[in-house]
Amino acid sequence: MSVRIAVVADIHHGKPSATKRGDTALELMAEFARFANDVAPDFVVDLGDRISDMDRDTDLQLEREVAEAFKAVNAPVHHINGNHDRDHLDVSDNEEILGQSLANATFDAGDWRIALWRADSKIHRTPEHSGFILHEADLLWLSRVAQNTDKPLLVISHVPVSGHGQIGNYYFERNPSASTYPMAERARAALAQSRQPVVCLSGHVHWNTITTVDGITHLTQQSLTESFTTKGQPAGAFGLLELGETVSWQVQGLDPIAHSFKPHADRWTPPLPDFKQHPEFAARRRGDLK
Repeated sequence: MSVRIAVVADIHHGKPSATKRGDTALELMAEFARFANDVAPDFVVDLGDRISDMDRDTDLQLEREVAEAFKAVNAPVHHINGNHDRDHLDVSDNEEILGQSLANATFDAGDWRIALWRADSKIHRTPEHSGFILHEADLLWLSRVAQNTDKPLLVISHVPVSGHGQIGNYYFERNPSASTYPMAERARAALAQSRQPVVCLSGHVHWNTITTVDGITHLTQQSLTESFTTKGQPAGAFGLLELGETVSWQVQGLDPIAHSFKPHADRWTPPLPDFKQHPEFAARRRGDLK
């Protein structure tokens, strides 16, 4: 039984900021609601960064306005917090506004298991640490889900863990550490424990990407209001992900993409270590091996 999911990412409602056209967010959300109602998905996923943060009072109001916009969607909506939703607001603030728990969760949809991996998305700014923190409890949760699933697994998060390159990205080419979690390799290792096909879907990086690592396909969807790939106009990205024996992903708007693939559970041969640390390669350099 196939599953249809309508996807919106990085709405960034608020004042325009850098290349984010937050001034167009609510208008585009009305269009997204019409799109979602037309395609009649099983459910809708909001990948987080609903707002462009300013201060606590403003952020509360902005989040409420986005929550109101989602009420026009007929299908169930599953939300994830992005870093901008957490700069001045707690998880509990977002839960109260959105009317749902924002803890890690799984549920079954058709022949697939859906994992809402709501790992900490706050960018911490302290003398001890600057950036994301991938907490051990979130890693353990992901590991157990991957180990125990008896169905193909879709993992949905705000921050991607593929480790894909950021060359050309307005925000992250020169700030690649802010594009993913520290210790993202441990998240990838957790996913690789699954004996079932795994697909990952994320936002945060503001462009459409397809990356396969260790037999696992990682997708990132373009922001609703991003403009650095679209000549200053908001991308208006609406996604539709269809899960079955074949996975089909289409993103509409000014920065479209379409991709289909057959997920599988085959894993790759583990990578070599640094050549300098590999005894066989070191021996070859010394001439001990011919």
